[in-house]
Amino acid sequence: MRLTSLVTVLGLCAAASVQAQVGNNQNLTDPNLADRAALLGLPHVDAALADAIIAARPYTSASALDTVVAAALGEAERTELYGRLFRQINLNSASEDEIMLIPGMNARMTHEFEEYRPYTSLEQFRREIGKYVDADEVARLEQYVFIPMNLNTASGDDFMTIPGMTSRMVHEFEEYRPYTSVEQFRREIGKYVDADEVARLESYVTLD
Repeated sequence: MRLTSLVTVLGLCAAASVQAQVGNNQNLTDPNLADRAALLGLPHVDAALADAIIAARPYTSASALDTVVAAALGEAERTELYGRLFRQINLNSASEDEIMLIPGMNARMTHEFEEYRPYTSLEQFRREIGKYVDADEVARLEQYVFIPMNLNTASGDDFMTIPGMTSRMVHEFEEYRPYTSVEQFRREIGKYVDADEVARLESYVTLD
């Protein structure tokens, strides 16, 4: 094998090994996917709030969810609820206000979240945030975050970490590579799911 070819192969392998993912979920309910009964089983969620959460889907950010919930609950109640229900934040673009929606977050840790941008892998997040808190707390925080996956290079395993993802949809994601624009993604994936679901899926991916 020519040296240039070998370098190219090794580069592709290295890129594949650091693809971003959605953090491992411990016990968080996804506001886009939970049915009414599941929502009603969460702290402070009554029938009116459950219906409001469902009606406002899809949520592509934590702030969008908070706008709906804040109309019904105070800060302390929302903090308790977000220990069970949350829309993961994009580690590379979430605002300070969004990061602070994570239960137990403080200004210092918010600064650390932002300090290490851009994140290219969850392993980087675990390593950097692990300088400040123990492994259990890193694992708890991880379930609240994600790093966007590149549509052209992410692995099928990476795509499967998107909440609600199926192997069939992973196949469709990969089928239309290479993507040259977000509009292409919307057009192709829109053949299989409605516009709301396209928007939800789009929020986890990137072409950068």
